[in-house]
Amino acid sequence: MSSAIEQFLTQIRHAVAHGQTLSIQGGNSLHFYGEAAASAQVLDTRAHTGVVSYEPSELVVTVRAGTPLSELEALLAEQGQCLAFEPPRYRAANNQHSQATVGGAVAGGLAGPARAVAGGVRDHVLGVQMINGKGECLSFGGQVMKNVAGYDVSRVLAGSMGTLGLITDVSLKVLPQAPAEVTLACPLPQQAALELLHRWGAQPLPLNASCWVNDSSTQPAQDMLFVRLRGAVAAVNSAVPRMSADVKAAGGTASVMDTAQASIDWAACRDQSLPFFTPPAPDLALWRLSLPPTAPVLALPYSPLIEWQGALRWLWAPLSAASELRAAAAQVGGHATVFRPPVTPLSDMPSVFTSLSTVQQRIQRELQKQFDPHGVFNTGRLGLF
Repeated sequence: MSSAIEQFLTQIRHAVAHGQTLSIQGGNSLHFYGEAAASAQVLDTRAHTGVVSYEPSELVVTVRAGTPLSELEALLAEQGQCLAFEPPRYRAANNQHSQATVGGAVAGGLAGPARAVAGGVRDHVLGVQMINGKGECLSFGGQVMKNVAGYDVSRVLAGSMGTLGLITDVSLKVLPQAPAEVTLACPLPQQAALELLHRWGAQPLPLNASCWVNDSSTQPAQDMLFVRLRGAVAAVNSAVPRMSADVKAAGGTASVMDTAQASIDWAACRDQSLPFFTPPAPDLALWRLSLPPTAPVLALPYSPLIEWQGALRWLWAPLSAASELRAAAAQVGGHATVFRPPVTPLSDMPSVFTSLSTVQQRIQRELQKQFDPHGVFNTGRLGLF
């Protein structure tokens, strides 16, 4: 057992004995996300770092939770591999170079532009080692895709925001980098863009990611659809003229972007550092609307940035619009989250997450009790106390 694990166990068991609450923290790059946390002592994971094992031929890597995400991705890139779910690499609270950790990426449960095709974080978690709220070391899953019968407990930790326990090690599925990639830029209004994305989604095309936005980098600002194609060279090459013809039939044009510039733009989309994500006013919040991919244009007075072939929509709106946004999302079978609060938040903040049903709340509370019966990790980040 490493000295870092021993230190974690000591800190957790001390918290149990003294009725204290611990807040798990790595690079603190997700400090802004979730409900306001209750006062708690920090359990810092950054001393527990390093790659435990990596088998490129098996497409699996096991890494300690405090390992910087950038280090893992650099290692994978040397072997021509990647994390296909593209976890965002947010800047830390002190605005220094991002030190988002692997454990934080899994606990945050957030994925990048390819989510609709590649899957989310939980789809790539093969196994975890963790310490629960009783100070017990537990292991779930393994290092292969099909390894156990019964409940896949390891994936429950994806998106748990540190409220179920401390992830110490995680095994992740990795994938080869695509041999071919092309990004098409298409000036199209939102309705036409969504119609094309819905049509393409039902076809055998190497459509990997999409982004529609009113692009303020052009003068004047222009409605633009960007689509990223990834896959075999032949598949990508054959898809370009076919999709370009569809864009032309919809009243637009499709141009192939410079690969280097497109790569920079997609990385900015992944990390939410595009111009769209700069707060337009200090009293506006960044809202994240998760919707069915086939949801239509929403009748809202806020211009969105749309990802995931229509399933994820970002927009800037005041907190006072919470009821309006949540009603619009619910009407099409989705939900709305306050992803980043305003620079000057209201004293009476609405809930960050859409309220769960009574049954869902009971399930989550019971799950939390099984992992953490003493409430050591019950910081309230997910809104459950």
